[in-house]
Amino acid sequence: MKVVISDYVWPNIDIESKFFKSKNIELVVSKNRNDLKKQIIDADGLLFCFESIDESILRSSKKLKIAQRYGIGVDNIDLNVATELGIVVANIPDYCIDEVSDHAISMILSLNRLLQRDSDLVKKGKWNEIKKDKRVYRLSQSTLGLLGFGRIGKRISEKAMSFGMKVIAYDPFLKQNDISGVKLLDLNNVLAQSDFISLHLPLNDQTNHIIDDKQLELMKQNSILINVSRGGLINENALIKYLSSGKLRGAGLDVIEGSIEKSNKLFSFDNVIITPHTAFFSQESSEELQLRSSQQLYDVLEGFKPKFLINPDVLNNPKVKLK
Repeated sequence: MKVVISDYVWPNIDIESKFFKSKNIELVVSKNRNDLKKQIIDADGLLFCFESIDESILRSSKKLKIAQRYGIGVDNIDLNVATELGIVVANIPDYCIDEVSDHAISMILSLNRLLQRDSDLVKKGKWNEIKKDKRVYRLSQSTLGLLGFGRIGKRISEKAMSFGMKVIAYDPFLKQNDISGVKLLDLNNVLAQSDFISLHLPLNDQTNHIIDDKQLELMKQNSILINVSRGGLINENALIKYLSSGKLRGAGLDVIEGSIEKSNKLFSFDNVIITPHTAFFSQESSEELQLRSSQQLYDVLEGFKPKFLINPDVLNNPKVKLK
């Protein structure tokens, strides 16, 4: 059997190499997209991270059984085509809960306390010129609104409440009796009542630009927006507009929808923190992800249904026989 890795972002694949060698499975890392199309022809399994696994890639395969995502989001694979072809798609949705929630909380703290701005000014010799003219919240008297209350949203709520923050949430898939300590409200009320908004949603047709002009207008004056999920959740042109007007006090973004070049207008704001999609990362989370992704892929090759199956309709395909 053969497994192909399309791409990865950690220093090496020693964990995967050791794992698949112990199973007598050939492991190949594609050199580029064209090479991936060649390597996947006779591959039984695919490990992918940020590479776009579109129809052209999937239809190049002749016997692919599973496409295993290194991570949580699966907006970079064509699920309909995978299901049609009998390819199981799986992810690991619970490997970096602490890391992502820590990242969001860190952005909230840094933006609220103006750490980046004040540190930059001090380094420029302007210790005595720093003005106390920006809204800074006492966290124990502020409200955090979460859009999405899954594993990460829940963990953030626990950490936020340890600071004394009130937490409210919008999640159309939950009912109030499903959770305790956090009040569920509709989207508009969460936006209108929160000092901080943090996004924890998948990107799909329903959530694309869930934060647009209308929603930004509903948010409180001087509120702070955090996105550690997917860039497409926010209309960046609208975000730039409301940052420029002063309606928003700041934004913390681990993902962006637009250009990553310095010409991006978001990069010009001193009240915007942008990190390069690294909220998931710690040594521990990466090693856990590498091993668990390899194991789940192997389980499918051995005929077992994965714990985290993304496209359950694939089980109706006569080619797919899993226990």
